[in-house]
Amino acid sequence: MYLNDFSLTFALVFVIGWYLLQSISYYKFFEKAEQPGWIGFIPFYNYYVHMQIVGRPKWWVLLLFVPVVNFFIALTVHLDLLKSFGRYSYVDQALGVILAPFYMTYIAFSDAKYLGKATEMPKRIKTTPQEWFEAIVFAVFAATFIRWIFMEAYVIPTPSMERSLLVGDFLFVSKINYGPRTPKTPLQIPLTHAKIWGTEIPSYIQSVELPQFRLPSLSRVERNDVVVFNYPVNDMYNRRPDGGYHPLDLKTHYIKRCVAIPGDEIEVRKGQVYINGEQGENPEMMQYRYFVQTNQVIRDRVFNQYKIWEYSGAQRPDGTKGYVTLTTPDVAKQLEALDFIISVEPLFMDEGDAEPRIFPDARVFPWNADNFGPLKIPGREFTIDINEKSLAKYGSTIEDYEDLDDVVIENGTLKIDGKEVSEYTFTKDYYFMMGDNRHNSEDSRYWGFVPEDNIVGEASFIWMSMDENASLLNKIRWSRLFNIIE
Repeated sequence: MYLNDFSLTFALVFVIGWYLLQSISYYKFFEKAEQPGWIGFIPFYNYYVHMQIVGRPKWWVLLLFVPVVNFFIALTVHLDLLKSFGRYSYVDQALGVILAPFYMTYIAFSDAKYLGKATEMPKRIKTTPQEWFEAIVFAVFAATFIRWIFMEAYVIPTPSMERSLLVGDFLFVSKINYGPRTPKTPLQIPLTHAKIWGTEIPSYIQSVELPQFRLPSLSRVERNDVVVFNYPVNDMYNRRPDGGYHPLDLKTHYIKRCVAIPGDEIEVRKGQVYINGEQGENPEMMQYRYFVQTNQVIRDRVFNQYKIWEYSGAQRPDGTKGYVTLTTPDVAKQLEALDFIISVEPLFMDEGDAEPRIFPDARVFPWNADNFGPLKIPGREFTIDINEKSLAKYGSTIEDYEDLDDVVIENGTLKIDGKEVSEYTFTKDYYFMMGDNRHNSEDSRYWGFVPEDNIVGEASFIWMSMDENASLLNKIRWSRLFNIIE
């Protein structure tokens, strides 16, 4: 089960329900602390009294409205309140965080008594191992929470997004833009992904899985967003040592640019993307493959000067010599203006020259990476008539991503739970992703749509960039630090 967007009604019910439970528990806590219980229902003022009875500075109320900081302040005063009522064991703290505000309401109406301000209560004598344990547990919990809700760090391992993003760029990816997902595999070693560091051993217990939901988001995936997602295909990149595949939320991370959203019709003509019949917006640093014709040897420093990192000597069937490079259209023009360059031509495949691996099926649709489509991007409520051609386009998507238990596709027919259907309505939104390095990117042109539940977050900014081929003193690309990703 997966919910991409909560309705406004659901969000209001959730917020109001949470606040009422909190206020009810405040009512009882405040009465026990010899404060008027009705204050527990007054917004902001109840937080002020909370600070007062646990002994924290009153101005901390303002910090509850500062993003990120508010999480740590709320956690601190939350646990302070438990401590003020004699509940400060590890179990109390864990339940108070995981089951809040339900556990707080339970404690409020229990026989727990107010013992005084938490900050003025005698500190428990702890051994050094206990102090280290508590510090480590808190640090891991805080890091895990931030990684789940707000942001997570990623590194670019391949050149598929060059030159927009370079190999060695370290990114922060925002989870809240598209809404964080609840964990599908809850029993996992903290701060790991699919494997234990440095091994091929899964970092999670495979037998325990939960339904997955997406929390409310700030926005939706839009065209030209740079998106991190779980690579959807069950192949070698998602295979476990036992032959099975990692669960959805632990599949390999990919980063691409979203070029088409649900309802769009995408077409690629000679490398140019068209959306709904109109030319799509090209990324500023988009790259293609070019043949640079020259009778001279071009030194590495020349390519490096033009920030060309992928190049090799080549010769055409007619004997023409030169280099095959991957670069931007602007740089290609600059190269062509050089005295020792005869010509620079883009290397586009011919229309009708089908690539065997092209999506959805090269046997039916003789497309290639440079001449692709037209193809409609499915979304919720998008209905197709079932026939041989529509199943060639969308059959694998229905079979692999629509969460159906019994799907059989054969001889141009579709059977769901043993019943043949004449039409099918999609239950999820899907997206079409492409790398900015258009001739060196494994993307939706080869493996298909990205389901909505595979979306992880939006790439926000580069916080570090390392060039592994540079000398020791020049490894850091200082000009890329803290660049916003567009």
